[in-house]
Amino acid sequence: MRSTARKASPAVETAETSDAPRAAFLATAFAAPAAGATPITHWEIGRLIERAHRRFLDVLRAELTRLGVDDISPSQVMLLFTIGSDELSVRDLLERGHYLGSNASYNLKQLVDADYIHRTASQRDKRSARLRLTTKAQSLCDAIRTIHDSRQVGPDDDQSGELGIAYGVLRRLELHWTGALR
Repeated sequence: MRSTARKASPAVETAETSDAPRAAFLATAFAAPAAGATPITHWEIGRLIERAHRRFLDVLRAELTRLGVDDISPSQVMLLFTIGSDELSVRDLLERGHYLGSNASYNLKQLVDADYIHRTASQRDKRSARLRLTTKAQSLCDAIRTIHDSRQVGPDDDQSGELGIAYGVLRRLELHWTGALR
């Protein structure tokens, strides 16, 4: 299997060894691909996004462990954050979060059983369910949000700008791929 990692330039190696990971990031993130490196394609971007998402779920798993919560998975936490303070139908949740139906149904059942979600029949259509977070779920979301907020840097810090750039690029990529479906 061929590696897609780029070779670091001497400047990057110096930056990394001099305890400047930020300089290393900037040197590799915005540099042109090295000669002979695998070209960056939409396929490679998709794979990178998938790996980043898995690492984010690992971070959530570690946070749940630190909080002593063992009755919910990181994917289920993502469902809670997608619902947020709203009351949604299952269909709205699936569309908002881009979840697969059977996977979301299983996770919703687990969340209802663990008392993270209230599931009630819709007033208009008894076949349709309405979802909202319980107090237990709201407390967990608040605790996770507090952990993440404590890691955030000030608004004047460069990392905040880099996160904004990354968000903008990923959002444009999402729109591009959505347009490709039409």
